[in-house]
Order: sequence, then C-alpha cells, then structure tokens
Amino acid sequence: MVRLNKYLADCGVGSRRECDRLISDGVVKVNGKVAALGVMVSDSDHVTVNDKRVGDKQKNYYIMLHKPKGCVTTVKDDLGRKTVMDLIDIKARLYPVGRLDYDTEGLLILTNDGELANRLTHPRNEVNKTYIARISGILTENERAQLERGVLIDGVKTAPARVKILKQDQHHTRCEVTIHEGRNRQVKKMFEAVGKEVEFLKRVAVGDLRLGGLKRGEYRFLNEIEINYLKNV
Repeated sequence: MVRLNKYLADCGVGSRRECDRLISDGVVKVNGKVAALGVMVSDSDHVTVNDKRVGDKQKNYYIMLHKPKGCVTTVKDDLGRKTVMDLIDIKARLYPVGRLDYDTEGLLILTNDGELANRLTHPRNEVNKTYIARISGILTENERAQLERGVLIDGVKTAPARVKILKQDQHHTRCEVTIHEGRNRQVKKMFEAVGKEVEFLKRVAVGDLRLGGLKRGEYRFLNEIEINYLKNV
C-alpha cells in the first residue's frame, strides 16, 4: 500500500505536489469514489483521474542532453521553433527539468519522473547549477565579490553564489558561476546588475553531475549511480 499521491506520481500523472492538487480538486477517484488526501491504495484498486483510469506504472527515463543554442526548452513551441524534444528519439512523454534560454547551451536533464523533476527544481533543495560564462570586458574583484554576496534582480536580491575567474584579458572574462536558484535568465541578469554583458553561457553541471564530453545536440541515458545521486541530492 502506498499513498495516493505517490501512486499517481509513479504512474506519470505528475509530481506529488501536482497530484495533491488534483486530489484536492476532486478529480481523482478510487474505486468509483472521490478520493481524499492521504488515502492509501494498492495496484488492485481502480484509480481514475478525470474519469480516465491510471494504474500501469510507467517506465522511467532519465536523460542528459547537451542542449545547443537555437532551440527552446519546452515540449512544444507556439512559434514553431525547434525544441529540445526534437533532439530526443524516444517514444515517451518526457519533460525538461528546469530551463535553459534559447541562446544558452549545456546540460539539461529530461525525464518522465515527476517526483524527481520536482525535487531538482524546488527552491528548498538548493541544488547547485554550474555555468561557464564569457562576459565582455574585465570583471573586477569588487564586481566578483558583489555577485557572490548577491545582487538585485527585479527588486529581489539573489542568494549567495560562487564566482571564479578562469581567464581574462582586456576584452573578455571567462568565469565559472555556481548558483542554486532558478530564476528566469538569472546568470545573465546577475552580470547585467554589475554592468557586464554575457556573450556566451553554458551549463556544465547540476550538482555533481557534469556534462563531460557530451557533444552539442547529443544525449545519453543516466546510469544507476547518477539516478540515485539525483534522487538524493
């Protein structure tokens, strides 16, 4: 016996939080009766969502993609642009975990495990994301320290970050930036806050999971060790 929200999540309906919302909305039934939060179910129960039966636990996929620039991190795009799903040749309902901008490349995880996706993106878990950024001009020590302490983006201060200067000349600075927030265009806006423009941005790691030598546009399946790491990060 398992809680209904976990059962629904295991069947690919959504994250546990999303499943709780469906239960609260009264659209989930167990054996023909509207279910309550916290109810326990088994594989022998008849479970429906919006009167459609669920119950066959899906095969979960965990994929690392090297997202190239020039595609959007969505399942579908109303403007007809290329999406990350166009790069994946798997007949399963996958979702990208978090987002990378249209002109940002790097490590993107795709899965149909709603619970894992929620774990990796929920702010309270503070999962680190590491980027390589090339910015215009010289980043001063004072500016680097500002970024690490936090800067204002849209009126809200960012959480402390790690910023390491890897290389610089009079025209460009190459940095490694580690953050655990996931605000829209955050890295680019952080540098804008100290008067710098990001010319190139690539995510190279999520937690300890690194992109490695995976080429642009290519993907691979995560191994069991990597999957277990992400489930416990």
